[in-house]
Amino acid sequence: MDTAQLQREIREFAKTAGIDKIGFTTADPFREMKNRLRRQQEAGFQSGFEKGSLDERTDPSLLMEEPESIIAIAVAYPSKMENPPKGKKGERRGMFCRASWGLDYHDVLREKLALLEAFITERLPGARLKSMVDTGELVDRAVAERAGIGWSGKNCSVITPEFGSYVYLGEMITNIPFAPDEPIEDGCGDCTLCLDICPTGALIEGGRLNAQRCIAFLTQTKGSLPPEFRTEIGNRVYGCDTCQTICPKNKGRHNRIHEAFEPEPELAKPLLTPLLSLSNREFKERFGHMSGSWRGKNPIQRNAVYALGHFREASAVPELARILIEDARPYMRGAAAFALGKIATEEAADALRQSAEEEKDDEALGEIRAALRLIQDQQKEVPR
Repeated sequence: MDTAQLQREIREFAKTAGIDKIGFTTADPFREMKNRLRRQQEAGFQSGFEKGSLDERTDPSLLMEEPESIIAIAVAYPSKMENPPKGKKGERRGMFCRASWGLDYHDVLREKLALLEAFITERLPGARLKSMVDTGELVDRAVAERAGIGWSGKNCSVITPEFGSYVYLGEMITNIPFAPDEPIEDGCGDCTLCLDICPTGALIEGGRLNAQRCIAFLTQTKGSLPPEFRTEIGNRVYGCDTCQTICPKNKGRHNRIHEAFEPEPELAKPLLTPLLSLSNREFKERFGHMSGSWRGKNPIQRNAVYALGHFREASAVPELARILIEDARPYMRGAAAFALGKIATEEAADALRQSAEEEKDDEALGEIRAALRLIQDQQKEVPR
């Protein structure tokens, strides 16, 4: 089959498959990206969630024998929610980032890539194809940038002219020699809003991220959060959109295109206190279809505890006290102690004093004592 004709047909089919943007590039190694990843690794800026070695992440020939091209796809997701529920005193709410609204994008994009694979192999039975979404070895951003999907922004997201940075990315390595598309010229200019607003200074410079300080990463970690980040996460229970919402290229990009990604308001902005008593089964039943559930309930519940401390939500003291006394997870008891210290009511102090006498874990006990000192310091500051 004529490759140019097949390429045109693929572009047309992509529209019917719900793929918002498609691009083609060579399967040459991503040499500059490899150098950047090596610098990240040496600086200790990687998240630890990355798959594969530096070579595997940047050389398609290690993932498929004799590759010729890579097809990159982008699918837009919404940035606005209709009738979002409002949090208020006594009913505080957390927040999942926009990339976790609706159905898990990994599943949705894999289905679209599977449709694309079937379309290609029907026309070219000997084609060899390997698809991946986010959790594959290749760096999605590097592939998308070289395939003309968008440019790599200073916020480390691919920014498209049509949808801003609110896009999911996927790619397919193939042995078909498609003509490559031209990359898009960088559109960030001298804008530094994303760098200026990053709550933890995770954006070291334009296009360079210290994942260890990134709130989106921190909300997905397990165990305790370092004290310097606990108040910075605010009411985020999963992910962070700050460097996207500030971006001028995202202004007016609502992207309400795919029903699968429409948020369920009560899940995208859930009440915080009820999250704390969910069992594993209940969590999976309620949130399991969202990408933000991939690490399980533990990080979400820990973040919810910190968020209640952020709000100084006094109505949550009984539930936080229950966690402090009864929860089997020492880091959750420590998080509850931190939150109670921020809330600083007499009831909170009583719970902390009681737990201080019973706590056996050194780290949790340290959190309890620190919370009691915080309350004492606050009481000293109150004018008599």
